[in-house]
Amino acid sequence: MQEEPLVTIVVAPRERFSYARNSLESVLEHTDLPHRIVYVDGGSPGPVRRYLAKRARERDFELIRTEHYLSPNRARNLGLEKVRTKYVVFMDNDVVVTPGWLGPLVQCAEETGATVVSPLICQGFPLHTEVHCAGGVSAIEEEQAEDGVRRHLVERIFLQGRKLADVRDQIERGPTRLAEFHCMMVRTAFFEEHGPLDGQLLNHKEHVDFCLTVENAGGTVYLEPDSLMTYVTVPPMELSDVPYYTLRWSDHWMLASLERLRTKWDLTYDAYFEKRMTMMGARRFSAIIRPMVRKVTRHGRYPKAARKLEAWMRRADRKVNRLMTDRYARRHFKGESIPTLSQPVSSNAVRAS
Repeated sequence: MQEEPLVTIVVAPRERFSYARNSLESVLEHTDLPHRIVYVDGGSPGPVRRYLAKRARERDFELIRTEHYLSPNRARNLGLEKVRTKYVVFMDNDVVVTPGWLGPLVQCAEETGATVVSPLICQGFPLHTEVHCAGGVSAIEEEQAEDGVRRHLVERIFLQGRKLADVRDQIERGPTRLAEFHCMMVRTAFFEEHGPLDGQLLNHKEHVDFCLTVENAGGTVYLEPDSLMTYVTVPPMELSDVPYYTLRWSDHWMLASLERLRTKWDLTYDAYFEKRMTMMGARRFSAIIRPMVRKVTRHGRYPKAARKLEAWMRRADRKVNRLMTDRYARRHFKGESIPTLSQPVSSNAVRAS
């Protein structure tokens, strides 16, 4: 008689689709503990859509398909509705796992009573060699000022960018205050008591918001380094990834998410928010615009032309990006208003965007 699964793995799109096949195959190959899979496919292009449908039939997992793109938290919540097991693992669709990754997460939760368990997450290539997140801190710090109490968001990620071989003996199972949605395991009962993930956070700091929510509810977050995986970063990306990536990291979605975060946690508009404003459009620039310009200008052989082309593409990108998000909002937010950050944008932020 087959053992009843304790875990449902909910896979959701992060920012692209071109790595979905590699990611899913690693999960199917290296997950030996009994489990269920709910795969949320938010508008993937034809080849990926057909691949996912085929593998869902072959491996008997549940596939949820929408014909439009989804913000990550909304995709996760669609998957969460189907979960009936003790634990749910949220995983992005660009993660590669190592053999036996799931067992240590369950063991940690069972032995410690943790609400959330994070694996040790690496980044990029070669796989499983450079640390992305080994726990960290998500917190709100208060300070007394002349105009009242100021509340500042704090996020620190431990050992990011370090070579795993150099720091592996420093990383042990234990409590932490930060986990990331690249992969985390959560007790399903937490959502039954406190509700789903915040769907108003469209693209920014969803993990920080969730870790603060868990801590405020008296829950605990643990790091389990015996579970190891890698999130595969971009660029390069395929042309078919560009529409979703552009929406996912749109200016409007970022502004809406920052405003939701600020008002939800009563945060002061401070250097943290100023910095995010100067970063507006930075992901689209580094992943899409700059590679295109380098290709057109033969990888820097025409620097003056490259600068002019970059400036023109930045301006065009902002306009197209706003048209895209407005159109998406009309079609898929069902009349919900999307807020913008209730603070004037500094001149530096405008220039940087």
